[in-house]
Amino acid sequence: MKTAVSNRIKKAKSQIAFEAFGYCIITLVSLFCIFPLVLIVSGSLTENSILMREGYKLWPAEFSTSAYKQLFEYPEGIIAAYSNTIVITIVGTALGLWFITMTGYVLQRKDFRYRGKISFLIYFPTIFSGGLVPWYMMLSKYLHFTNSWWARVFPLLMTPFLIILMRTFISTSVPGEIIESAKIDGAGDFKIYYAIVLPVIGPALATVGLFLALAYWNDWYNTSLFITKKSMYSLQYYLYDMLNSARFAQEMGIYTGDIQLPTESIKMAMVVVVTGPIIFLYPFVQRYFVTGITVGSVKG
Repeated sequence: MKTAVSNRIKKAKSQIAFEAFGYCIITLVSLFCIFPLVLIVSGSLTENSILMREGYKLWPAEFSTSAYKQLFEYPEGIIAAYSNTIVITIVGTALGLWFITMTGYVLQRKDFRYRGKISFLIYFPTIFSGGLVPWYMMLSKYLHFTNSWWARVFPLLMTPFLIILMRTFISTSVPGEIIESAKIDGAGDFKIYYAIVLPVIGPALATVGLFLALAYWNDWYNTSLFITKKSMYSLQYYLYDMLNSARFAQEMGIYTGDIQLPTESIKMAMVVVVTGPIIFLYPFVQRYFVTGITVGSVKG
């Protein structure tokens, strides 16, 4: 009896020690992840002259909101860029989830005759691509996407990695027997898709949706290639263009009127403006995101 009790006490102590060690490791990793964000926010709220002289600190040496005042001195452009990015992110994520879930559902169906050939066509460009020039010519010359919203939506709609993730999740979450039973009862493929498949792939939808939302929110490259109208700029490219224009003026010695050129604190403020909304989105999908990644890594 005493031996059993002592064994339980030893197991309890070892369990406590293991959990304490695990929490310490997680805390250290979390601090390493949070540390750069704190420095960015602190830098954006520090007077630029102090920041240049004393460097970055965890707490502003001299609190100042001048960087944000300069950044939003002409709010019309940045508000329009914000609106463009939000709309493109919502529309692109919704359409991307629709196409990717349907593609993943079809590719996991063993009775689909051409799933091997279509899978090859989807995965092959990830190894060998045509390059930038043919891709640019296709979107601009043949699809006429120059100065079109589709130039920002279309290129990111279908990602092979996300298709693989969705296909794997559906194949592991929806038994083939259920699909066969639904077909025997007279259900068509679209009925099976939205009545049986979609209700059980919530974690996969959240995971793929987060990847798509991040891709659309952070995209500036497609805007730089296909968009020339400033009213259609994305938020990231708008800030990038603002910074480059001011940097060029500074290097060439061009100073006009009361224009205040971007400084180090304004760069940090730009990072906060761009990353703030997407950081607040992540906690709402975190639990689904972890589940989706775990399931997707079990089976290839």
